[in-house]
Amino acid sequence: MGRRQLPRRPGLGLTGLGIGAAQGGNLYRATSDATFIRAVDAAWEAGIRYFDTAPHYGLGLSERRLGAALRRYPRDDYVISTKVGRLLVPSPETAHLRDSGGFAVPADHRRVWDFSRDGVRRSLEASLRRLGLDRVDIVYLHDPDDHWRQAATEAMPALAALRDEGVVGAVGAGMNQSAMLARFVQETDVDVVMCAGRYTLLEQGALYDLLPAAQAERVAVVIAGVYNSGLLASDRPPATATYDYEQAPPTVIERARRIAAVCEEWGVTLPEAALAFARAHPAVISTVVGVRDAAQVTATLRRSAADVPPELWADLRARGLLHVAL
Repeated sequence: MGRRQLPRRPGLGLTGLGIGAAQGGNLYRATSDATFIRAVDAAWEAGIRYFDTAPHYGLGLSERRLGAALRRYPRDDYVISTKVGRLLVPSPETAHLRDSGGFAVPADHRRVWDFSRDGVRRSLEASLRRLGLDRVDIVYLHDPDDHWRQAATEAMPALAALRDEGVVGAVGAGMNQSAMLARFVQETDVDVVMCAGRYTLLEQGALYDLLPAAQAERVAVVIAGVYNSGLLASDRPPATATYDYEQAPPTVIERARRIAAVCEEWGVTLPEAALAFARAHPAVISTVVGVRDAAQVTATLRRSAADVPPELWADLRARGLLHVAL
């Protein structure tokens, strides 16, 4: 699988497909170590060499599992990213409870927002211990939506200093919105941003702010959440489909079904079209897809290999189903 270089860090390249490891942190339900390791192995065998994680995912479980799975492979052969902004603080008094952040793990730690210079360094040091690595390639600020000032004036300069010291290869921000990511691109020293859910076949808000800014500033874009947290993951979205990690409203499900029907007319499935669409923009260098097991890796590879005719996009635009921000 070929790699595309970060324009600002030409020595660092990402494969067109990357693996998101949130499900390795027991997102929504438990997954075994062996099941997740088999998923990483299947991705490796297919040539995928970019893997993304975060302390938030399973209160560190995702980092521990991903680090263990990748430790069997040559370190220089893959790219790994993690995130800072949430410190994990021991919480023995709540260890008997289940994590309230959506992960099937004991609540033996609590997340504490911290975008200070010291918080960034402490978070990265803890991530390296959990991963069992001496370096990571990319570090993102994780969901700084309510912390712009500290994230922009303390956290990002701290990450840039770590990059310039050679501790990390590239720095950026990862969010579920595009407007603030565009600000990071235009106002701070970022190399790459990860945009989740805001540039998909269902909605294209990033088309109007983030993507043109990234192209102008030569900042790489990684797209995550290409299925809008599940809504676009089925050939025909069911009434129980999720959107932005919650039950999808009926109007949104109906829109997705209309898109699916047009895709079928062109001989492709909704998930195949969703993946192809996110990867087609020239600013996008990689698309990260979350997986839980080897079967999901296989399905992602099959979808990525589908021949999606470019005329589909024109047809969707003509029907008012594309280039519309919800």
